[in-house]
Parts: sequence; C-alpha cells; structure tokens
Amino acid sequence: MTTAASAAPGARRGALISLEGGEGAGKTTVLAALRERLEARGHRVVGTREPGGTPAGEAIRALLLDPRPCDGGLPLVPNAELLLMFASRVQLVETIVEPALARGDTVLADRFTDASFAYQGGGRGLPTGVIAELERAFVRRLPDFTLLLDLDVQAGLARARSRGAPADRIEQERDDFFERVRGVYRARAAAQPERISVVDAAPPVEAVVRAACAALDGFLDHWGSA
Repeated sequence: MTTAASAAPGARRGALISLEGGEGAGKTTVLAALRERLEARGHRVVGTREPGGTPAGEAIRALLLDPRPCDGGLPLVPNAELLLMFASRVQLVETIVEPALARGDTVLADRFTDASFAYQGGGRGLPTGVIAELERAFVRRLPDFTLLLDLDVQAGLARARSRGAPADRIEQERDDFFERVRGVYRARAAAQPERISVVDAAPPVEAVVRAACAALDGFLDHWGSA
C-alpha cells in the first residue's frame, strides 16, 4: 500500500486528503473550508466524492443510495453494496485521483476507503479482511492525510433529520448501525494517528472549521518539508 509521498521518486506528487465522518457531522461545510485553505496555500485542488466522482461512479451512487428495493422488491445485499462501492472507487482512482496526483495536484476526497471499513465493515458486519484485500488489490493507495469529523450518533442523526431532505438508503438505517460505523472510524483513528486526525464535530460549525483547518495546516507544513 502506498501514499503519494512514498510513491514520489524525484518530482513531488500531489497529496490525497480525505474527509470522513458519520451522518450530520458537517462534512459539506468543512470540505468547502478545506478547499479554500488549500487554494490559499497555492494548491491546485481536485475535489472528489465517494461513491461517485465520475460518470460511472455517479450512476453507481444513484443505485447505492436509492431507498427503493432494486430487484423485484429485494434489497441490495451487503456484499453487492461493498463491491459496488469498490467499483466506483476504482474508476475514480484510475481516471481522476492518480492522474491528478501525478500532475502534482492535491486531491480532496469526500470519503475514501476508510468509509468502506466503517460502513460495510462496521455497519454491515462484513469481514475486515475482505475489505482490506480489495483495497490492496484494486485501490493500492492510502490517503496521505485523513480528517475524521467525530460526533455522537444521536446528535448527528438529529442534525441530518433537521434538514428535511428525504433519507437515502444508508440514512434509513437503525441507530445501532451508525454506532458501529462510528466505532470503526474511532478505532481506525486510534490505530493510525499519524494519518488520521480526529476533529470534534460537536461544537458550533465555526469552531469545527477552525479545528479542521488547523489540523490541515499541520499536515501541510509537514508535507512541504518531507
């Protein structure tokens, strides 16, 4: 498994930065602030999202998030969900992420493979080893830096439901599903503190944005001198 830093003999490649978090954690607002910060520091930024980010990926996203049963009234089974997530991700990595990194651009990703460990591994209960093997075989890359917006599940769901938008297929899951998702995210952050920085998403949004940007600055300062 490589990162942009370790795969950069000679000219510096760009950095892959991902943002993770559960429902209602405020990723959209923080992503916009991170992009602004990166551009202010002179980075060319390519934004992506998962699932999605390419025409094929967006078609997969529509299928994955559609709350209606897809096969004659039958739900999408967990293994199919996992493989569709990776199909979208591989298309994104090979057509968008890797070319951008090779140009020296910074890729800012709204979720990456950590999300599969959290949602399909923790939430759905699929084996971590299977997800890790798919990551090794087809993605072959870790983010150089990941920000995790951490928020109490009940608080996050209350925020998400207050928006008034219809819930997608994932958002319709029970609370215990999201507790497992959060647990895996926090465990991965504890196991990989050099890559994953946890930001408390409970305070007002302005404070969360400041904390996220400060963590990003810390990474960029190190990245620039690595």
